Amino acid sequence: MKLPGHDAIARQADEHLVTHRVKLPRKVVDRPIRQVGKRLSLALLVLLVTIVIVYVDRDGYLDSAKEAPMGLISSAYYATVTLSTTGYGDITPVSDSARLTNIFVFTPLRVLFLIILVGTTLEVLTERTREEWRQNRWRSTLRDHTIVVGFGTKGRSALQTVCAAGLKKQQVVVVDPSAKAIEAATAEGYAGVVGDATRSEVLKRAEVQRARQIIIATQRDDTAVLVTLTARQLNRAAKIVAAVREVENAPLLKQSGADAVITSASAAGRLLGLSVLSPAASLILEDLIHQGSGLDIVERPVIKAEVGRDPRDIDELVVSVLRGHRVLGYDDPSVRELELTDRLITIVRTTPITKVTPDIRPLPHD
Repeated sequence: MKLPGHDAIARQADEHLVTHRVKLPRKVVDRPIRQVGKRLSLALLVLLVTIVIVYVDRDGYLDSAKEAPMGLISSAYYATVTLSTTGYGDITPVSDSARLTNIFVFTPLRVLFLIILVGTTLEVLTERTREEWRQNRWRSTLRDHTIVVGFGTKGRSALQTVCAAGLKKQQVVVVDPSAKAIEAATAEGYAGVVGDATRSEVLKRAEVQRARQIIIATQRDDTAVLVTLTARQLNRAAKIVAAVREVENAPLLKQSGADAVITSASAAGRLLGLSVLSPAASLILEDLIHQGSGLDIVERPVIKAEVGRDPRDIDELVVSVLRGHRVLGYDDPSVRELELTDRLITIVRTTPITKVTPDIRPLPHD
C-alpha cells in the first residue's frame, strides 16, 4: 500500500477547518434573543416594583416642580432616575419612611437593576475565562479514558457498544478534523478535539499519553496507519483497535502498533455471501453485530462455581476461552477444565440484567 506524504494529509485536514480546539459538552441554554428577553423582563419587573413602592409612599416625597402631591407619572419618573443612578434632584424624599425606603429597599434594587442590564456584557467578558478553567479542570481529572478517532458510522457504533457496557461519556474524547462532527459529538455528551489525529499535538490535546484505549475509525486506511503510528509513539501501553477497509492493509496496521484490526469491507462481503448461501445464518450474525437486541456476544470472568468444569457444561453458550494471551476454542483439549483466571466469550440473550452486569463486557463490533 502506498502511503501519501504526511504533509499532504495535513493539508487535506486544513481544508476541514482544523484548529486544534478542545470542545467540552455544554448544558443546553436558551437562545441569545430569549436570554435578552428574560433580562429585559426582569429589569421591567424591578422597575414596576419600585414605581409601586414610590407611589404608595408618595406623600413622603417633594417635587420641586409641582406643589400638588406626586402622581403616577412622577412616581414612575422618580423610580426610573433612581434605578438608573441619574438623580436629577428635582424630586427628593423628605419623610423618614421615604428615606429609609431609599436606603434599605431602593439601594439593593438599584444594584440588582444594574446587574441585570450589564449581565450580558459581563457574561461575554467572562466566557473565555470560564472555558479555560473548564478545560484545565477537565485535563487534570482525565485518566484512563477512551479516545475515538473519527466520529462517522464506525466511530459512533463503537462508542454505543462500549458505553452500553458501562463506559461513562465523561471518559470519552472524540478526535475528528470536522468541526461539525465534533459539534455532534459534544451534543451527545462527549468531549471533542477538532484536528488531524495524525499530528502529535492534536492527540496530546486529547491527553493520549494517559488514555487506556484508542479506537481508530477513520475513513481512509492510510490515515488509520499514520494515526496508529503517532498514537503508539505517544502511548506504549494503550490498547489500540483500528478499522480498515481492505484486508491487505490489516498487517500494516498491526506492524504500526494496533492490537486488533477489524476489516470492514471483507466482513461486509462475507456477510453478503453468507446471506446468499444461508439466509438464516446471516440473520444470526447480523443479530450479534447489532447492539442491544436479540443475541449478544459478551466477555466475562470465570466464577468459582465454574472452576474445573468443561466449557461445554456451562449454562451459557461458550464460544472461546481466554487463557492468558491465548484465545482457545471451546473444544480445545487444553481447556477441558476451566481455571479461575480464565475469561469466557459467550453468546447470551440480551436482557436488562445482562446489560447492567459490571463483569460482562460486550465485544466491539465494526
